[in-house]
Amino acid sequence: MPKRAFVSFDYDYDKPLKDLLIGQAKNPDSPFEVYDWSIKEASQDWKVKARSRIRASDIVIVICGKHTHQAVGVAIELKLAQEEGIEYFLLNGYNGQTGKKPTTATDGDKIYKWTWPNLKTLVGGGR
Repeated sequence: MPKRAFVSFDYDYDKPLKDLLIGQAKNPDSPFEVYDWSIKEASQDWKVKARSRIRASDIVIVICGKHTHQAVGVAIELKLAQEEGIEYFLLNGYNGQTGKKPTTATDGDKIYKWTWPNLKTLVGGGR
């Protein structure tokens, strides 16, 4: 059974990357599925909604782009995953550049290269 993935990304800059990841999740050999749980509108209770969606996931995939270190929402979503004990990993969004870690990433969090074999290994727990 594929793992349920919550995708955290910088909505202002990296939404096309999330769309690409959703496309990859549709591959017949994909070990994960993405529910589009993006919270598209700011609201008073968005953190409560995000926590609930993260808690319902098996894994959190954090897409790291050029501005991720400034994306408050990504930092909060990663912190929620850490608090809930949900497995997560950081995925480099752009080939040829190194994405920035969210401010809540730990020193030990590595940003992994986005390739299909890597993605399947990372979702499977290989880090």
